[in-house]
Amino acid sequence: MEGAVTGFVALVVCVLVVLRSGMRIVNQVERGVVFRLGKALPGHRQPGITFLVPFVDRMRKVNVQVVTLPIPTQEGITRDNVSVKVDAVVYFRVVDPVRAAIEVQDYVFAVGQVAQSSLRSIIGKSDLDDLLSDRERLHEGLALMIDSPAAGWGVHIDRVEIKDVQLPESLKRSMSRQAEAERERRARVITADGEFQAAQQLANASRIMADTPEAMQLRLLQTVVEVAAEKNSTLVMPFPVELLRYFDRAARNLGAGSADDAPGTGGSTAVGGSAAVGGSAAVGGSAATDGSAAAGGSPTAHGSPAVHGEKLPDPRTQSSAS
Repeated sequence: MEGAVTGFVALVVCVLVVLRSGMRIVNQVERGVVFRLGKALPGHRQPGITFLVPFVDRMRKVNVQVVTLPIPTQEGITRDNVSVKVDAVVYFRVVDPVRAAIEVQDYVFAVGQVAQSSLRSIIGKSDLDDLLSDRERLHEGLALMIDSPAAGWGVHIDRVEIKDVQLPESLKRSMSRQAEAERERRARVITADGEFQAAQQLANASRIMADTPEAMQLRLLQTVVEVAAEKNSTLVMPFPVELLRYFDRAARNLGAGSADDAPGTGGSTAVGGSAAVGGSAAVGGSAATDGSAAAGGSPTAHGSPAVHGEKLPDPRTQSSAS
């Protein structure tokens, strides 16, 4: 009886040992692929406790988390013959654990190699401007190129991004000069446009002031007020050029009228009783300096009479001579 009990206990212990050896735990981020006598079973084991046939089944765990794989720097020549160095990063995950375990030996290494070759291909097909500005389109094209072979391995490419584009130093200097020239061109265009608009407004203002002269006077007074508000000791008053032209025309008209009224003897005439210098006659009986005679018989500066504008000899001069 005791031998039977001992055998039963030994049998139970053996069964527990066998069951324990066939029991496996699959984590939440993993999936189990079971190989039975070397042949993969169709389905995969879900997270939790799973049992295998001892000494018959073998299970391989496959991680289904998103894998971040940096692509080493790849050097290439763009379509516009510019040598660049580009590095990127790939985000992918396993969607079919069975195929990832069977179809490829190391799917992480395989995806990295495909990503490097695809990146070099993208560099050769793209221009430098596309690498610098139109990266979204390049990301989509690069993800499509990597995902084509990876789909057969049970791997899905979530995203591919270009991290950095390294340019030669000479090209960087050329691009900086180009950018500086472009900024200078825009500044000149903006300045010229502002001057053009200002000229248009000034032209409109000048036409309005020409139609209404009072506007010019108001503008002059406003300018004076603005200058006086600065508490300066010197006040600059603008002098209209039209006023100078008015005086110039008046002087010319006056000179033309005097030439018409002058006598034919060669002496110039003074109008309104002004003095005549150098023997010229004065109209209206004004005194003449230097002994010139007045037309109306007025006395000279030395008291000698004048007859018809001619100078008479001075008696004092004659007596002194005798």
